[in-house]
Amino acid sequence: MAVNGDAPLLGLGTLDRVPAASRPLVRPGDVGAGIVHLGLGAFHRAHQAVYTEQAIARAGGDWGIIGVAPRSLDVVRRLADQDGLFSVTTLSAAGAQAQVVGAFAGVRHAASDPAAIVALLADPAIRVVTLTVTEKAYQLDPVTGRLRPDDDVTADLSTDRAPVTVPGLLLRGLLARAAADAGPLALVSCDNLPSNGRRLHGLVSEALAYAKVPDEAADWVHANVTFPATMVDRIVPAATAQTLATARQVLGVTDLAAIAGEPYSQWVIEDDFPGGRPAWDRAGAVLTDDAGPWERLKLRGLNGVHSAIAYLGALAGRETIAEALRIPGLADVLRRIVAEDVATSFAPPAGVSVVDYGESVLERFANPAIRHRTIQVAMDGSQKLPQRVLHTMADRRAAGQPPYWSALVVAAWMRFVQGRADDGAELPLDDPLAGPIRAALAGSAGTPASVVDALLGLTEVFPPELAADPVVRESIVGWLTALHKHGAVDALAKAAP
Repeated sequence: MAVNGDAPLLGLGTLDRVPAASRPLVRPGDVGAGIVHLGLGAFHRAHQAVYTEQAIARAGGDWGIIGVAPRSLDVVRRLADQDGLFSVTTLSAAGAQAQVVGAFAGVRHAASDPAAIVALLADPAIRVVTLTVTEKAYQLDPVTGRLRPDDDVTADLSTDRAPVTVPGLLLRGLLARAAADAGPLALVSCDNLPSNGRRLHGLVSEALAYAKVPDEAADWVHANVTFPATMVDRIVPAATAQTLATARQVLGVTDLAAIAGEPYSQWVIEDDFPGGRPAWDRAGAVLTDDAGPWERLKLRGLNGVHSAIAYLGALAGRETIAEALRIPGLADVLRRIVAEDVATSFAPPAGVSVVDYGESVLERFANPAIRHRTIQVAMDGSQKLPQRVLHTMADRRAAGQPPYWSALVVAAWMRFVQGRADDGAELPLDDPLAGPIRAALAGSAGTPASVVDALLGLTEVFPPELAADPVVRESIVGWLTALHKHGAVDALAKAAP
């Protein structure tokens, strides 16, 4: 089927039109399914699906992925129309390279047929379940971090009620697997959350308790299901019309599920897979006993820096991360954040230099081909700040050290949520705590000190011991005063070495 003039739709029947170097390493249908993945967004397809295809190509095994979209039907239809094939275009200043990926053995839509997903989770052939569903889909309470019990996990399990949430699907799938004694399973969160394996384990344990699952079934789950933690890293901007056009130009076919990403990719996985796993290490993944140090390295040394660029860049009117990074003095300030605050706040993985890691981060963020918008990165700041910045500050204070440079990031966020850039342009507040944030600001006197005091009172964001720390408060007030008085560009110029 031709979709765009002479460019037919990507599919098994049109692979001969794709340049040989861009064809998939695995053809859908050639290997059996061994993985169910919940969440068919761009990141999974540009990250775990790529690693899995390469692992199968290099070491074999029935590890095809059944991709499940919890809600969005559009991506399911696009992939189904293309026989499960899609492309990933790698973007760099040197140009674009596109690779078709064939890791999917099938795609499903959970909202249309949740019973089919429950059956998949109970299938003995499935030995790994991975997830990229974001924090919201885990149904966690933003204050306690625990599962929010709702009808999907507290309903009588003897009824035919269809699960509609990720916790509901997992609960019923695991119980069906226990009833069938279908063999061990690894549940693997690939979401960008601190201690993601432990969080997922806690969610499942809480769901079992809320649902009053009989002891025999609960014991089976605890004995046969593991929750390896992971650290995932690749910048994958939202697909645009240009993404599809670039893929079409490189491939010679139309890919309506095309995505793009930066050249860099990293995956660190705790090696705890009782039913086996693909040879992800053969594809470049790091297998480890403890993903914690890698997670802290990324959250503090990359994500924290990303947030700093986003807030300061948005205040300065810069559209993309790469454009913001060209603000005079910003790169030098970010280096000081990494060297003086981040590197001294935790023990990195053996053999890893935090400062060198920070330099690689700045190089990646400077890639002009990745048009990652500052406003997009700035979203959900109340959820991101704790693990990206506040943990660094807390660990510095526990060691008796001032978190001077990290306080700049917090001040930039506080300036950002007030809703105006330095030139007066409106800034959106896209945040789960938008209501409490606006209420706190409305109750302040509008001065930098009063704004800091009002926002530090948000216990959902700031731990009480950090909010009450006079050194922390003084540093944030100083930076917010400078941003308020001079604007981001001049404040950075004055702060840079």
